[in-house]
Amino acid sequence: MRVATVERNTKETRITGRVDLDGTGAAEISTGIGFLDHMLEQLARHSLIDLSLHADGDLHIDFHHTTEDTGYVVGEAVSRALADRAGITRYGHAVIPMDETLTRISLDASNRPYLIWKVSFTRPKLGEMDTELFKEWFQAFAQSAGVTLHVENIYGENNHHIVESCFKGVARALRQAIAIDPRKADAVPSTKGVLGGSLA
Repeated sequence: MRVATVERNTKETRITGRVDLDGTGAAEISTGIGFLDHMLEQLARHSLIDLSLHADGDLHIDFHHTTEDTGYVVGEAVSRALADRAGITRYGHAVIPMDETLTRISLDASNRPYLIWKVSFTRPKLGEMDTELFKEWFQAFAQSAGVTLHVENIYGENNHHIVESCFKGVARALRQAIAIDPRKADAVPSTKGVLGGSLA
């Protein structure tokens, strides 16, 4: 079973996360940040990954530590559940329309973390959350999940739609990338026979 649980305890946050990569998209999320909870529920629903995440962070300071550390925990749980990544499709892609907004995602579950973020916001906050923190979440997720992740908002006006299309797009691309390829279910999808390190 492709399941993993991760705990992260620091002076800034205490977080427990669990993923089941072969789930139904069930989500039980509690970070103390309403908008982030909503986005992580979208991530679970559209990736079909069951996600449980509970965070207790220093929200009296700001939302930065909690946002970033939840990205690390979710990403690490995904990476652990993938193990050696044998049998996965590896690549995923999504183009997500949301009313006036269009966002494109490309993802390689290569075990080589990298983020390209081409997303701009016209408002400093959504609800009580700083919009600059969304990049921090995706950076932390890409780093700990071991994915090369390109997130590009092609166009859009509504900031809520822009960020939500990013999470939904990553979810759909991740769903493709981690799916088991029935023709190569026992093989690591790399000519080197291992994912990670230099280009493969």
